[in-house]
Amino acid sequence: MSRSLVAGAGLVALLTACSGPTKRDAVTTTPDPAATSPARDAALAEVARLKALADADPITAPYVGPYGGVPAWDQVKTAAFPAAFTTALALFAAEVDAIAQDPAPATFANTLAALEDSGRHQGRVEALFGVMTQNMNSADVQAIDREWAPKIAAAYDKLFFNERLFARLAAVYAARDTSGLTAEQRRLVGIRYDRFVLSGAKLSPTQKLQLGAINQELAGLFTDFGNKVLADENTWIVLDKPADLAGLSDSMRAAYQAAASERKLDGTWAVVNTRSSVDPFLASSSRRDLREQVWKAFKNRGDNGGANDTNATIARIVKLRAERAALLGYPSHAHWRMADTMAKDPEQARALMLRVWPAAVARVGEEVADMQAIANKEKAKIKIEAWDYLYYGDKVRKAKYDLDQAEIKPYFELDNMVQAAFWMADQLYGLSFTEITGKVPVFHPDVRVWEVKDRASGSFVGLFYGDYFAREGKRSGAWASGYQEHETFTGVVRTPIATNNNNFVRGAAGEPVLISLDDAETLFHEFGHGLHSLLSEVNYPGLSNTPRDFVEYPSQVHEQWVLTRPVLDRFAKHYQTGKPMPQTLVDKVEASSKFNQGYGTVEYLSSAIVDMALHTDPKGVVDADRFERETLTAIGAPSTVVMRHRLPQFNHLFTSDSYSAGYYSYLWSEVMDADTREAFAEAGDVFHKPTAAKLRTYILEPGNATDRAEAYRQFRGRDPDVKALLKKRGFPIK
Repeated sequence: MSRSLVAGAGLVALLTACSGPTKRDAVTTTPDPAATSPARDAALAEVARLKALADADPITAPYVGPYGGVPAWDQVKTAAFPAAFTTALALFAAEVDAIAQDPAPATFANTLAALEDSGRHQGRVEALFGVMTQNMNSADVQAIDREWAPKIAAAYDKLFFNERLFARLAAVYAARDTSGLTAEQRRLVGIRYDRFVLSGAKLSPTQKLQLGAINQELAGLFTDFGNKVLADENTWIVLDKPADLAGLSDSMRAAYQAAASERKLDGTWAVVNTRSSVDPFLASSSRRDLREQVWKAFKNRGDNGGANDTNATIARIVKLRAERAALLGYPSHAHWRMADTMAKDPEQARALMLRVWPAAVARVGEEVADMQAIANKEKAKIKIEAWDYLYYGDKVRKAKYDLDQAEIKPYFELDNMVQAAFWMADQLYGLSFTEITGKVPVFHPDVRVWEVKDRASGSFVGLFYGDYFAREGKRSGAWASGYQEHETFTGVVRTPIATNNNNFVRGAAGEPVLISLDDAETLFHEFGHGLHSLLSEVNYPGLSNTPRDFVEYPSQVHEQWVLTRPVLDRFAKHYQTGKPMPQTLVDKVEASSKFNQGYGTVEYLSSAIVDMALHTDPKGVVDADRFERETLTAIGAPSTVVMRHRLPQFNHLFTSDSYSAGYYSYLWSEVMDADTREAFAEAGDVFHKPTAAKLRTYILEPGNATDRAEAYRQFRGRDPDVKALLKKRGFPIK
């Protein structure tokens, strides 16, 4: 569950149509000779003036160049972002004003379509700056982020609070069933209207002032939280003598040595305080004292007192969220945040989590007992603690299944697995990927780029950017984002530009980068997000973003192809012998596939349950450390498994509103994922063409243009069966 999701969170996500950069702009706010007014004429003049400025700025200008246009990273300078934000936000405001001031009766074309076509320059500057904050978060970038995050929040509030604009939107909404709109257009109207209401469009002027102040303060706090966690992640544990490397493979030693050299610590080895560096150490190191030291440093990110402590930031965020929910008429932040999700309300999400929780806790007890037995047999004279779980878990795996993780890693070379993901996309959906790195500008030399085409027709589909390695200034984890989504409504087909971001540890110079099975599944997971974007056939950008508890489904389901025989035979080849992974080893992996599911499930679910409990408190008065401890005690969480993301470092929750009261969505999506795997199993073919075609048609192509629950029923012929999830995780089916 280390996968993060698509960029574009918070207020920008609420205004999905304004978040998509384009190849060529076609502003639809041109004057209607029969409907002019001095105010509208002035607004249109301001649009023309500001657009000329924005079109000349490489940060905000429409994408130009090959492949339908690409971000001009070769011309982007950090110091230029403040000016770009200034122009783009002013242009966006003028575009909105021109729509609001239109004296003609409100229609879909002059209100909804015009709104869809506005904010494109602002969308581009936010997309590029989002890449900076995620991948190159220097002190200069952080300073700009601190200054501009509240200003951007205020700009979107100004949009949502615009009474003339909302009146026009409400008029189109009221007439949506009698004005000859298509089903897709009616859905867009409904989604837009609901998002305006959720964002405070119906509040009184005084309440809007209150809400605006809350949103602006939250924007600053989100930036503050992320920067503090990043600062704690930019630390490391130094291993300064060969004895500290006990249990580590040669490839791991080389990776830690490379990390030390990168930090000018020649002659030593460094375990960087990020998951991609920490987890392999915890699983392999036979030095229990160092495992404890590394584990505590990682789990205490943001919780060490001092300048980077996030507890006070969390308390303020939670309080402000509760105040905002009350202002908008909701019982809690969770009720407000879940209003446009599949689950609809916190009880539905909680019910699913608590159905799985008892079996997961029971399984942890069994797993720990097996570990303790091995520790006792080895006369280790220890009681299994959280920092022992991965290490002794591997010992149990070896004892029960004759499987050592070190046996698997040599078969998963990073470049091979990237190509494996592309081959999967070809087999399922007929896509071809041709590398064009060096032909388009990128923001860092590590970034690779591929042109994506439909293999049968040869038609251009989009671009795919991959940024695979950890480095200073890049946030931890793995995530998908994008520069541009598919759309057609202006008469110009705009094709997707999707990105994947990982934090794999680079090996020594000239050595292959070997990744774990979990890393390979993470790579396929994020690539699933990329496929969701690349295969989109959405006409309106406002229908690109699916509900939060659906969006992980297309990514999770694509993990299943990593261990399929066709993929293994072609791509899981031993980096030394060149031979594919033998079936005997695959059988061991599959036999152990339910192994440590107690650990993985409790680690994830404890985070999701704490998140939901935190955000269903109507008062929002919280001490994060105490709340975390008391909630975990109340649900009987085992001490040997700590939350995957403790509150002080829980970026999902506190760097935006995006996943707040929404971390449950991985489990909600996994119900559909597990049931979809059953569909391929029932077909008897992992690349069953008819099933893949239905998955593409109903799940991947429509975005949010159709109801997602109905879309699943169209794909599967029924609602998803939660029993498939329990079966996948190896828990009793009741």
